[in-house]
Amino acid sequence: MHEMGIANSILEAVRTEAQRFPHGHICKVGVRIGELAGVDPDSMSFCFGALVCDSDLAPLAIEIEYCARRHRCRACQTIFPAPMEGARCPACGGTDSEFAAGDELELSYLEVEDGTSAAGA
Repeated sequence: MHEMGIANSILEAVRTEAQRFPHGHICKVGVRIGELAGVDPDSMSFCFGALVCDSDLAPLAIEIEYCARRHRCRACQTIFPAPMEGARCPACGGTDSEFAAGDELELSYLEVEDGTSAAGA
């Protein structure tokens, strides 16, 4: 289950980024996972939750955006969702396309709560 290793790498990246927010708390991390990345979103979510539980980052949440395979039409440059075989451009009907996206595995955002506003209330 390589999702556990990936989830651990995400937490390491969050810890590194947390140093940029000394008065804040990272409450959510967004991750983009492409259809072709070879990562199961449900397994990733489970592994992430298991690692975060009872850690210094709890109750950090993960939001996973699953990204479909996409092609770019060489004729009109339209980017469109495409099956593994037989990709046809919805804009011009062309069949000459190239792979454009769908293999991503990246942190897309961090949601940070400002810790100073709650202390004064």
